[in-house]
Amino acid sequence: MPHFFRRSILAFSTVSLVGTGAALAQTTPPTTDNTPKYSNDFLSIGVGGRALAMGGTQVSLAQDATAGYWNPAGLIGQKTKYDAVLMHSELFSGIVKNDYAAFSMPLDERSAIGASLIRVGVDDIPDTRALVNEYNQISYDRITYFSVADYGLLLSYARKLEAVEGLNVGANAKIVYRNVGDYANAWGFGIDAGAQYQRGNWRLALMARDITTTFNAWSMNTEKFKPTQDTLDFIPKNSTEITLPRFVLGVSRSFKLPADLTAVAAIDLEMTTDGKRNTPVSSDFVSIAPHVGAELGYKNLLFLRGGATNVQKIQAFDGQEEWKVQPTLGVGVALSGLRLDLALSRLAIERLGASSQANSIMVSLGYGFK
Repeated sequence: MPHFFRRSILAFSTVSLVGTGAALAQTTPPTTDNTPKYSNDFLSIGVGGRALAMGGTQVSLAQDATAGYWNPAGLIGQKTKYDAVLMHSELFSGIVKNDYAAFSMPLDERSAIGASLIRVGVDDIPDTRALVNEYNQISYDRITYFSVADYGLLLSYARKLEAVEGLNVGANAKIVYRNVGDYANAWGFGIDAGAQYQRGNWRLALMARDITTTFNAWSMNTEKFKPTQDTLDFIPKNSTEITLPRFVLGVSRSFKLPADLTAVAAIDLEMTTDGKRNTPVSSDFVSIAPHVGAELGYKNLLFLRGGATNVQKIQAFDGQEEWKVQPTLGVGVALSGLRLDLALSRLAIERLGASSQANSIMVSLGYGFK
C-alpha cells in the first residue's frame, strides 16, 4: 500500500508539472516536429468573462483593458480615462487557478498604453519522495508541498493611424516567468502585434502572437532532483524551448434591434504554426481552429452571451470518430462604469464509451474611470 500510495501522488504531481510546462524542455534545434506544441500555452486560455462566454472571439471586439491580451490595437477604442479588469477562474474542478489583472489608459487622442498580468498555477502539490523513512515506515510529516505556476506580463502600446481611417495598430512586449517549486524556473521574452480596422458596423482584426518566437530558458536546481527507485530515474538539465508564432484573424458585426436591443456576432480563425493539431484544418504548415460567439444586449445594461470553441475530432468507444465542440455561455451587467461578467464553459469528455462533463466558471470585474 505505501508503494502504491507514493506512486499515485507522484503521478499526480508529475502530471501537474507536465501540464503547466514542466521542466523537460527540448535541447534540440526547433522545428515543427520537435517544438513543443503547448509551450507557454497558459497564455492561450483567455481572459475576461465577456470574451470567454463568447468562445474567445475578441480579437476584433476588445476595446477595454482586456485588449492588452486579445489585441493591443483595441486599446485605442477605450471610452474612459482609465480602465481596470480583474478575473479569477478555476479550471478542472478547481485544481488549476487562473488569475488576471489589467490596466489601460489613453496617452492622447492617437495612442494608448496598458499592462496585463496573468497567473496560472497548481498549488499545494505533495512531494512524497520522503514519505517512507529509513525504517520503511510511513511518516506523513515528511510530506512537503510545492506549487507550479506560470506568469505572464504584457506591456502594451496602441496607436491610431491617420493614413487609413479606422485602422489601429498595437504591440505587446511579453515577459514570461515559469516556476516549478524549488526544482526549476524559466524566463521568456517575446513580442505580439495586432491591428483592428472598423468600417461602419463591421470590424476586421489580425493578432500575431510570438511573432519573433518566444524563448524560455529553463534553469534546473539539480540538488532538488534526487532519484529513487520509485520516482525519477534521471535528472533534467538546463535547456530552452520556444513558442512559434500564432495568428488570429477575426471579423465581427454589430446590429441595432428593436426594443432597445443590440447584437454582436463574431468569428475568429486561430492559426498555429507548430505542426499538426486536432483541428478542422490540420497540416504540417498550419492548423486552423474556428471560434464563434454572439452577444445580445439590452440598453447596454444586461447582456446574454454564447459561443463555441475547441472543435476537435474524438474517437468513441465503437471506434468511430466524431467532431466535438466546447460550448460557452455567460451573462454580463454594466452599470455606472462597473462591469460584472460571468462565463461558463463546459467541456465534453468521452473515453471508452463513457461521457462526462468538465465545467469551468470564470468571473471578471471591470471598471472604467471617467
